Amino acid sequence: MLISQCAAEETERRTFNSTIDGLKKIARNEGLTTLWRGLSPTLLMSVPANVIYFAGYDWLRANPNSPMKDRVSDNYAPLFAGSSARVLAAIVVSPVEMFRTRMQASHPETATPTGVFRDTLSDVKEMVKTDGYRALWRGLGLTLWRDVPFSALYWWGYEYGRQTLHTAREGPASHEPTGSLKNRAVSELDHKTVLVDSFIAGASAGAVAAFVTTPFDVGKTRQQVARHSTDAASSAAAGVRPEDKLMPRFLWHIYKTEGTAGLFKGWAARTMKVAPACAIMISSYEIGKKMAGTMNEKTVKEST
Repeated sequence: MLISQCAAEETERRTFNSTIDGLKKIARNEGLTTLWRGLSPTLLMSVPANVIYFAGYDWLRANPNSPMKDRVSDNYAPLFAGSSARVLAAIVVSPVEMFRTRMQASHPETATPTGVFRDTLSDVKEMVKTDGYRALWRGLGLTLWRDVPFSALYWWGYEYGRQTLHTAREGPASHEPTGSLKNRAVSELDHKTVLVDSFIAGASAGAVAAFVTTPFDVGKTRQQVARHSTDAASSAAAGVRPEDKLMPRFLWHIYKTEGTAGLFKGWAARTMKVAPACAIMISSYEIGKKMAGTMNEKTVKEST
């Protein structure tokens, strides 16, 4: 009786009924700071990733030497440019992403006195020693399955959203093809307009893209956790696990066993995190570009 009661309590402790319920149980059982586990590698990953991501996107969209020039319709250019820029950024930061995922999947109760961070670092060093440096990019495929569709939808939605806001403000006469607003001189718009339009369009596009690509995020997280679990070897010995299948087949397995709810598990938390993050990043980026452009123009005028 006591054993079954303890088992039931353990199951209840590890079962999340909702996003809020999951946050409460993690904070209560593992400590409040656990909710921020992996913050350091996330920050370390964000700087180079966003530099490559945004700079790469702008180069592909506007540079005369871009391979997309005269090959991709302007209406669909954001899809291709966003996807390509994300691939480049993901390749660069994949080792840090893998480290962050392993760190977040670890449990404090099994950690040594040195802490979760040092334990994860030791595990990664051992992995590289055993499997070589290529192991650092082991989760790249899973990341691309999630991030490439997200980036394609996000940039297309962002440019479409900015064009829609511009058309609504200026009237139907100002209508231009989707994406053309991106190629206009930033100096044509004032700071407030750039900030408001980019913030609204970024938040909206980020929310939609995050929701639509939630199944890929669910599949990526489950596959990575399964591959790094301590009982992975014993589970694999029993046969091919669902988590070892290709992403489309694994998502189909989730749909058959858990339905649509399983594919979109955690969509609310993902959307609430991604939407404001996208809004802040893109509006800061656009304002920074406008300020830099204004300073350059002022410098040129003064020099002449």
